[in-house]
Amino acid sequence: MRKPLFVLMATIAATLQAQTTPAGPLTLAHAEAIALRNHPQVAVAMNEAAAAGQRVREARSAYYPTVNGEITGSQALDQSRLGAGFLTTSSVFNRFGTGLEVDQLVTDLGRTKNLVADSRLQAQAADQSTQATRFDVALGVTRAYFGVLEAQALVKVAEDTIRARQTLDDQVTALAKAQLKSQVDVSFADVNVSQARLMLIRARNGVHEAYADLTRALGADTPTNYQLSEDDLPPNPPPDAEALIAEAIQNRPELRELRLRLEAAHRFEAAERDLSRPNVNLLGVGGVLPYLDQSPRTAPDEYEAVAVNVDIPIFNGHLFAARRQAAHDEMLAANQRVRALQQSVERDVRAAWAGATNAWERIPVTEEMVKQSQLALNLAHGRYELGLASIVEVTEAQLNLTQAQIENVTARYDYHSAFAELQYTKGALR
Repeated sequence: MRKPLFVLMATIAATLQAQTTPAGPLTLAHAEAIALRNHPQVAVAMNEAAAAGQRVREARSAYYPTVNGEITGSQALDQSRLGAGFLTTSSVFNRFGTGLEVDQLVTDLGRTKNLVADSRLQAQAADQSTQATRFDVALGVTRAYFGVLEAQALVKVAEDTIRARQTLDDQVTALAKAQLKSQVDVSFADVNVSQARLMLIRARNGVHEAYADLTRALGADTPTNYQLSEDDLPPNPPPDAEALIAEAIQNRPELRELRLRLEAAHRFEAAERDLSRPNVNLLGVGGVLPYLDQSPRTAPDEYEAVAVNVDIPIFNGHLFAARRQAAHDEMLAANQRVRALQQSVERDVRAAWAGATNAWERIPVTEEMVKQSQLALNLAHGRYELGLASIVEVTEAQLNLTQAQIENVTARYDYHSAFAELQYTKGALR
């Protein structure tokens, strides 16, 4: 019993280590490929598209004959007759027979054609829905990916801040021991270090949350601390959003899907209108009667028959009129859905363009802010060493530098995410 228990414990330990040990480098393109392969939403959309494709076969089945095999045996009282029931032959007798029944649609004057076109358009719309799902998943991966990088960058800022503030704290403490500075200065420096440590704790927690978001975006079941690769900043956004709007109207898969569903609604309306037209069917039966209790036997051993049936709708309580009107109303609703989504897409493009432009413009401003804050900190530190400034001026300068560094990190990764969203809104994520 010891050996299996040892093996079980070793397996559990290896599993836990695999979950906590950082994986190899992960690029954004690789992360998107993993998500598109593993994410359950993509799998759902693909299965729904496959089901829609099978409905095309369902609609096309009306073009083919229906063939049924028949085996019938009966036993009845001699010379008896049917007295009630359906209008069939009144004679009943002992018999056993086998045969085939074939039913072939000759024409329904366009209804099946329109139903096949409707199902084919619905299948194409399902494919566009799958593509839209892929775009959603890829955008979620991009946001989570840069969310992890931003959280890690904030951890680095916090660690640098602790080192800088700890250095000042050590200097002030040494000067206070030499009675060159007051204990108040030491207290200010200690508080500054404590604030930096709290910032580091929050930043590390942000990394854990960001990795959790990335795990979900990848469609993974267990969290993995990937080593992410940095990407260069994307190019600057275009000067206006008009060209992007035209591209989005043309390329967004959600709009393509609704346009296809609108066209399908037109074809379904036509199919419902065709309900009031005649249907023509060709019927054929044939088989053998190896046993027939008939004396003298007058029926042959085989039987066969062919018939043409024309079904002409006359009145059915306004059922077809109601179905036709319902299909027309659904078509009008589908047309308004296209219009509403187009307006939403235009709004999304303008908002994404404004967000990307804002993030792009913040980058040089925050870079300059970091330079000026560093310069101000150096000057404040020099003035403090010369006795021309108080510790408050130095701590404020340190705080300004930390805030500037955070703003710079946030601006850079905000632009990565904003540019990805801008690409998404115009229908071209990468």
